Amino acid sequence: MKYNIVYMGTPHYAKEILETLIDAEDMEVSLVFTQPDRPVGRKKVLTPPPVKILAEENGIAVLQPNRLSEEGMKEAIIEAKPDFIIVAAFGQILPKAILDIAPCINLHASLLPQYRGASPVQQSLLNGDKKTGVTSMLMEEGLDTGDILEKIEFMIPKDMRLHALMQQLTEDACGLTLSTIRHFTEIIPEKQDESQATLCKKIKRSDGEIDFEDAAVIYNKYRAFEGWPGIFSENGTKLDMISLVESEKSYNVCEILGFDEDAVIVGCAKGSLKIATFQPASKKAMSAKAFCVGRGMKVGDTIL
Repeated sequence: MKYNIVYMGTPHYAKEILETLIDAEDMEVSLVFTQPDRPVGRKKVLTPPPVKILAEENGIAVLQPNRLSEEGMKEAIIEAKPDFIIVAAFGQILPKAILDIAPCINLHASLLPQYRGASPVQQSLLNGDKKTGVTSMLMEEGLDTGDILEKIEFMIPKDMRLHALMQQLTEDACGLTLSTIRHFTEIIPEKQDESQATLCKKIKRSDGEIDFEDAAVIYNKYRAFEGWPGIFSENGTKLDMISLVESEKSYNVCEILGFDEDAVIVGCAKGSLKIATFQPASKKAMSAKAFCVGRGMKVGDTIL
């Protein structure tokens, strides 16, 4: 038999899951929902979401409502007669009228009930977690509150950053999607433990500002905010190519402790960091050594 799927998703994570469904011989994706095209970049070029591009390449009908409650959306899903509605990083909460049409399964990139909400992968890195994973869950009207179906766990290497972790979880989510659909009738849904629930918020640019108080906190921000918003000092200087030297000793904040080839070792109130690249506001990135030499800085000086 072929499972008839209505799919809802928007970014790269969701696109990869959609591709897995399209490629599976026992799946038929008959309708796709995604967010409206958005302006991207400085020139504000109207750009379709990755899910839309893939769906259209495969001749699948695409709808892009601002809200699923808009006229005709529920009717379009009913007409598609789905066995399942599969949701991955769609960006909208499903109204009850749609939840009642067919089992709605969400692929969430955390080990629920931990990190419900918009930024679970970043949050696991910010907290320095040793493990994370992907959960398939039955959707209800709350935000990531539905019954758990299946989970895949992943142990996070200490130096892994956002893009690599996101790719790992995306691959895991693709396999989990097929498993949950194929074994749906055998799975016993498990209630989430509300006492263990945590909520994570949407990342803002201001979250990337650092204060050189705690080296481990800064390093985890560096891991979590890869790509955007990055990490930067109060004066707007961006920092890149960072590693954690140690996390316990006390130093003067921003003190230059030494140099390691083109990198500089910088002290924090707790711990120290090796920083290889600085990018002052509105200027090109440069090696840490060039940054220091150009400003006449030496060991013992304050770097920012």
